Amino acid sequence: MKVNYKELIDEICSKNFWKRFVILLIGSFLLAINFNLILIPNDLATGGTSGIAIIVNELLPNIKSSTFVLVTNIVLLIISFLLLGPKKTGLYVLGSIAYPTMMSLTEGLCVWLLKYIDLKDTLLLVATSGAIYGTANGLLYKTGFGSGGADIIIQLITKYFKIPNGTASLIFNTCVITTSGVVLGFDKALLGILIIIINSTLINKIMIGISDSKTFYIQSKKLDEIIEMLSEFNAGYTILKTEGGHTKNANDVIMTVVSTKEYYLYENLIRKIDPEVFLVVSDCYEVYGGRSKHNKSFLDI
Repeated sequence: MKVNYKELIDEICSKNFWKRFVILLIGSFLLAINFNLILIPNDLATGGTSGIAIIVNELLPNIKSSTFVLVTNIVLLIISFLLLGPKKTGLYVLGSIAYPTMMSLTEGLCVWLLKYIDLKDTLLLVATSGAIYGTANGLLYKTGFGSGGADIIIQLITKYFKIPNGTASLIFNTCVITTSGVVLGFDKALLGILIIIINSTLINKIMIGISDSKTFYIQSKKLDEIIEMLSEFNAGYTILKTEGGHTKNANDVIMTVVSTKEYYLYENLIRKIDPEVFLVVSDCYEVYGGRSKHNKSFLDI
């Protein structure tokens, strides 16, 4: 049966709208706090339209950053509507308005906070900004809504230059950071890069979570003994039929998911059963369905 992916995507995009909208506002609020409290007072550009706004603020201090971002986002929304289509543009509308609005609303609060908060220590500055930035973007991406601005530019680069999204993002942000180095100083540009690195790491953790399980792929001449051990501890497992890439020999591979806290004991027990085992272990972030996992703990032995 042919799946109507258009309807499926529409259903997913409309699911839990108000919950996602609230998360969008929280993410935009955190981005605005990071901008007004850390980035703009310290002349740190971290990419995106807000990074461009900081460069423009240095050259034209009379232009409010929130106004610049709002106008830029509206122009980009119009371009997106014409070139990317209304459906894709719709995902950017809320974020494009929410972020500059929060920038304007939190400006006074951040000016007041700066009287009592000293963020002159470089390490503390970068770590705090990266943490807020990453958390905010992670929340925004989880809503499925785009933040507008740079996201639209990156989509346009991807579409018309036929390059991957990640490469387009790297090119755009490199241009912003390089320009900030020329205008604001290359020491500031290096700090901006560090903030982006922390931001990217946190986004991944928020999007897919921190791994609390490990996936084991086990190929062994003693599969029966390993299966007996897994059964003893009520660990669910699946036997995969495989074929050697070079030998073309048929093999059985066991796939099982165990908790991270018991990874060390499972790994060593498997290697004790078969010292010549071929074992691949990877992080497992989410598990849906399958056998309920009520493992007997090794501590119960």
